[in-house]
Parts: sequence; C-alpha cells; structure tokens
Amino acid sequence: MCGRPHLRRTPGNRRTAVLGSAGALVAATLLAGAIAAPSASADAQQGARGDAAARSGKDREARGAALAAQRAGKAGVDWRDCPADWGLEKPIQCGWVTVPLDYAKPDGKKIKLAVDRIGNTGGKGERQGALVYNPGGPGASGLRFPRRVVTKSALWEKTAKAYDFVGFEPRGVGHSAPISCVDPQEFVKAPKPDPVPGSEADKRAQRKLAAEYADGCQERSGAMLPHMTTPNTARDLDVIRAALGEKKLNFLGVSYGTYLGAVYSTLFPTHVRRMVFDSVVNPSTEKIWYEANLDQDVAFEKRLTDWMTWVAKNDAAFHLGDTLGEVRAQWDTLRAAVKKQPLDGVVGPAELIAYFQSAPYYDSSWVEIATNWSKYVAGDPKPLTAAASPDPSDTAGNIASENSNAVYTAVECADAKWPRSWQKWDRDNTRIHRDHPFLTWANAWMNLPCATWSSKQQQPLDVRSHKGLPKTLIVQSTRDAATPYPGAVELHKRLKGSRMITEKDAGSHGITNLVNPCLNERVDTYLLTGRTGGADVTCGPHATPKP
Repeated sequence: MCGRPHLRRTPGNRRTAVLGSAGALVAATLLAGAIAAPSASADAQQGARGDAAARSGKDREARGAALAAQRAGKAGVDWRDCPADWGLEKPIQCGWVTVPLDYAKPDGKKIKLAVDRIGNTGGKGERQGALVYNPGGPGASGLRFPRRVVTKSALWEKTAKAYDFVGFEPRGVGHSAPISCVDPQEFVKAPKPDPVPGSEADKRAQRKLAAEYADGCQERSGAMLPHMTTPNTARDLDVIRAALGEKKLNFLGVSYGTYLGAVYSTLFPTHVRRMVFDSVVNPSTEKIWYEANLDQDVAFEKRLTDWMTWVAKNDAAFHLGDTLGEVRAQWDTLRAAVKKQPLDGVVGPAELIAYFQSAPYYDSSWVEIATNWSKYVAGDPKPLTAAASPDPSDTAGNIASENSNAVYTAVECADAKWPRSWQKWDRDNTRIHRDHPFLTWANAWMNLPCATWSSKQQQPLDVRSHKGLPKTLIVQSTRDAATPYPGAVELHKRLKGSRMITEKDAGSHGITNLVNPCLNERVDTYLLTGRTGGADVTCGPHATPKP
C-alpha cells in the first residue's frame, strides 16, 4: 500500500480497498522431476552465466536509455495548450515524450508519456531549470503539480521563481499508455466483502478474487506488464529530463516517488542536480515490497490511535467519547453495524476502512472524517454514507481509480519476487492482525495478486550512492503510517552526503506541502542554493488540526 502508498486519498478519489473479480484463474503447476543434482562446478558455471546475462541485460538497458535520452533531447517537447478535459488551465502547457516500452530494445515498440509545465515566475536570471515532481502511488499522476503556481500556493512561491514546475504521468498511468485490470464500473461496485476473514471459506473467496484480478491484468494489459518496473520509470524520467533540455535533474518525490528518486539516483548519479525525498519508502531489497506492506499495517494502527486520541480530546466537538477506549468502542460498533447492514446498501466494512484510512494518512482529513462519524452517531448517516460511497455516475473518476490500482499492482508485482506460498501470507497477516487489526487484511488482499502474478518479477535494485551523486535532502515525519520512519533512516544511510530533516511527533504523509517553517525554509534553501546544512535537523510538528 505504498502509494496509495500508496496514494493520496480524498473523498473524490479513493482507493478501493478490496479487489473485484476479473475473470477465471489460470492455475500453473510446477512439476519436480527426478533429476540428478548438478555438480558444484556446474552450479558455479550456471551462476556465472546467469550473472553475465544479468549484466548484459542491464548494459543493454543502459545503452537503450542513453539512446532514448539522446533522441528526446533532439526532439524536445512540442508544448501546447492542455486538452480541455485534462482540467489544467492556462498558462499550463502539455506535451508528450516518447520512450521505448523495453529499454533493451530501444528501436522496438514506443509509448508516449504525458507531461505538463508552467514556466518559472521570476526573471531569466533567477531561473534554475525544471523541477520535476512525482506524487507517489505507484499509480498517481503528477500533472497537477504546476497548479501550485496557478493557485498561488505560498509554500512554493520562492521555488516557483527559480524553477519551471513539471509534472508527468508515469508509464501505464492516465494518458501515458494506460493499463487496466478490470472493468472500471465493476471495480467500484460496492459493498465489497469484509476484508477481515471470519472463516477459511472467507479466505478462499478472497484468494480467488485476488487470483482473478491478477488474471485480469494479464488479459487486459499483458504486453505492458513485464515493463512496468520502477527502474523503467526511472529511465523514463531521464528521457523526460533530456526532452526538457536539462543537463541534470531537479526532482521532488513523495511517498513512492522517493523510491523512484532513489532508483534514479542509483542508475543515473551524475544526472542529479537537486533531489528531495519526502515521506520515504524503505529502499532495502528485503523490504520491496512484501515486507514494506507488513510494516505499513503496524504503522497505520499507531497513527489511527493518534487520530482517535485527538478525537477523544475534542469530545466537546465530536461526542464520540472522551477516552481512546470509548472512541475505539465507537469504531467497533460502527464497523459491526455496517457489516450487518451496509449504509445505503453500499457502505460496508471494506468501504468504511477505505474512507477512514485517510485519517492515518493525512491530518487534513481528521476533522472531516470525525465530523461525518459524529453525525452518524447523532442519527444522521447521510454525510458518512456520501463520503464513503462509490459514485457509479463518475465514469471518468472510476476509470482513473481502476487505472491507479492497476498500475500500483503491476509495478509492485513486477519490481520484486513475492511469496508464492499462501501459508506464509496467512501466517504473517494473521500474526500482525492480532494487534493491528485496522488495515492488515485489507492490505493483504490488495497485494495478494502478486502471489499468482504470471508476468516476470524482477530482483529489486540495490539502492546506493555512486560516484558523482550530489547532496540530497530527505524529509520525514516520525509517525508516518504509509512510509514508516525507519525507511527514511535506511535511505539516509545508503545515500552518502544526504541530509535528513525529521518532523518529530507528527505523522502526516507528504510533509513538504504542509506549513512548518522549520522544514519549509530548509527545503527552499536546498532547492534554491543546494545547501543542506552541516548536520541533520529535527523540527517540531506542524500545527495539529482544530475542530
């Protein structure tokens, strides 16, 4: 759930927490024959051949990426007014960048990536190039980034004077050769089954749905799936850099965008100028992606407790109980009620979790969710029902939601080898659910398609700093649920010369866009001057929401 993990969730753009049916399961059986064990020397020879093949493949991809970037540099971007239905007002401009589907075959099939920009607001003498943005996911579009200038966001005023703000939709996302795994209207149908299984039969049913979803991805988007990897998106990012006419990349990545940035900095260390990592995915090869999702389950429970404690402190406004225990009891009561009788026939436990999940993600949702919950307890279920319900009439939004989920699944399944053993999934999630029941099983079912994924799964890249990588900046809150704090510490260790700003006793996700002068001023200073300071810094928390 990185992006969702893994993405920013708002009432109008929610992640569906439990997967829908997407066709029949195709079972693959691996037969073990009575074959004599190879000799040690044969093992060594095979291993050497494997290593050489892997190096050869990487070399071909590196050459393909360099060739694609060279071509993009010559072609540039044909900037035009954005299409009316993209929701991007003037003076934002839109264009396309062409990249190979497979970098090992740069003259093979090509795909086009949607990009947009707004020019720097300062004079020519102030301009430092383009600042490229990725908001996370995997599966999120960055096209709204230039709107921070249009809407005159005070936080970004200084940076906007120096940089063109550039957004893009990664491969598979939105307008960039979009992929799909299931009919979007089917995807949003509700109510979904309760994620928390009450029996082995419930688990079998969820396993079947997950396998069918994996099958649907192969049926609808099979040609794209082997190439939906973070390293390929990083190569795309370098082609975009070249198409923009930039010798080096300035990049701001949030959530999954930090992993994209970390992979880029490993593959292209000498192409980096400035890079900000905000709310960091743990880049350890052991964490990508199965273990990272288990870590999230624990962190979400802690942050949910933070929010419920805040609700209790503000009982005068919400009347949901003046102790954490009372608020939790209200949650249990609500969950049981919608399990028995879904609100308006569509909001059951799955939809409720998907909506309430925004509270551990973002402090900005605390007041709204608590208010709607309070009204429900007071006898008015309409606001909560409206907020947590899918909207079948919003076909464009449903297409975007399904696409986002498809990309999330495709990238995480392709980036790493996932456990194939259901016993391991069952054992791990049963154990974690015991003390962290809010999200564990919902997260498990969301990721379970990776256990039966038929397309190729890679080994995660070993993220490290290499010669030529400049100073980078890491910003992280200590109680972040989606990207737990140890991930930022791990990236900090791996990138030599990096500096880290810690927002202590805070847990919102994506903190460069929140008001905290201690943090904001240091991010501005880095982007404008390249200076990171002589030591890591700990800032106090941003302001707590008020009812």
